[in-house]
Order: sequence, then C-alpha cells, then structure tokens
Amino acid sequence: MADTKKAVDTDAATGTPLGDASLDQLFREARTYNGWLDQPVTDAQLHELYALARMGPTSFNCSPMRVVFVRSPEAKERLAPALVRANVDKTMAAPVTAIIAQHRRFWESLPRLNPHKDVSAMFRDNPEFAAETAFRNATLQGAYLILAARALGLDCGPMSGFDKHQVNAEFFPDGEIEANFLCNIGYGDPEAVWPRNPRLDFDEACRID
Repeated sequence: MADTKKAVDTDAATGTPLGDASLDQLFREARTYNGWLDQPVTDAQLHELYALARMGPTSFNCSPMRVVFVRSPEAKERLAPALVRANVDKTMAAPVTAIIAQHRRFWESLPRLNPHKDVSAMFRDNPEFAAETAFRNATLQGAYLILAARALGLDCGPMSGFDKHQVNAEFFPDGEIEANFLCNIGYGDPEAVWPRNPRLDFDEACRID
C-alpha cells in the first residue's frame, strides 16, 4: 500500500504541461470582454467556479477572499451607482458580476485552515500586516477565480472602475469585508471585444539573476 501511494505522489508531482488548446483558452486567446451574450450562469456553475478557485495557494492557507456574485436585477441596481460611467452598461448586461473582496479578520479562520500551526496571533496583533496579507492574497485568489472561470468555459471582464466605499457600504455594511475589484462573468460577445493590446517582452519585464 505504501509503495502504491508513493508512486501516485511521484506521478502527481511530475506534472504534464497543458496542450495548446488549454493554454489558448486560459491565456493566449482569452480576452477581457465588454459585451455579453444573453446566456445565464447557473448556481451550479458558480459553486464549481469557487470550488476550483479556492484550491490556489495563499499564505498559511489564509484564504481571505470573499465573493458576492451579483446576479439578480435588484442586486445589479444596488451595484450600479458605485460604477464609473464606462462600466455601467456592460455590468448591467453581464450575467454575473463578482465582487472580489477580502475579510479583514481572516486570521480568525486560521486555526481551522492551517491546523498544524496556529499563526493567527501574528495577524491579530499586527493590523497593518494583516491588511497587507489580506489584500495580497485576496488579489491572488481573484486571479485564480478568473482562470477557473476560463477553465470552465466562461469569460471574464475584470474591472477596477468603481467606488470601493459605496460598494462596501451597500454590500458589506458590517465593515468586516472590503471590496477589492469587480469581475463580470458570463459568455462574452465576440463582436464586443477590442483588439488585443501589446504586452511587454521578457527582457522588458523580467531578469534572471
């Protein structure tokens, strides 16, 4: 039994690069969509989306991201006043708008999420460090959410054009959770996508020391 388990672990650690079709779907051909087809995103899809996104790594498995999936017309109307003008129409048309947020007191869950060592005190007793950790890791988790959505055949339109304080007051009035960014999710309209902008080359953005 031990030998079998070891073989499984070894195979899993080796990994196999994804094929071109998968890399295209996740990165090379994926786009930020500004228009949406009239095709709903179901509860089951949202549950599957989160189930994938939550598996990405975070510091001490702290998992500070919290998400509100804004889908009903009533919830969209609550969100609309916080959006910059350029983001209103596409957000109202999107099947779902995810409010990616972080829990300020994420460390309260650390005894359960990181059971082999209770590190909650390092965050509880250092609010500035806790805020930095929450923001960094929730942003990472938001990126995982985008990749998970693309992996499931959905399209995304992440946005930062909104009034964070208005969103917090409307959706997180207890002050424990803070909005980070928004992401429209659904099935993108290929007729409503802009030409792809250039990206920095390796030598412009990276170095190997």
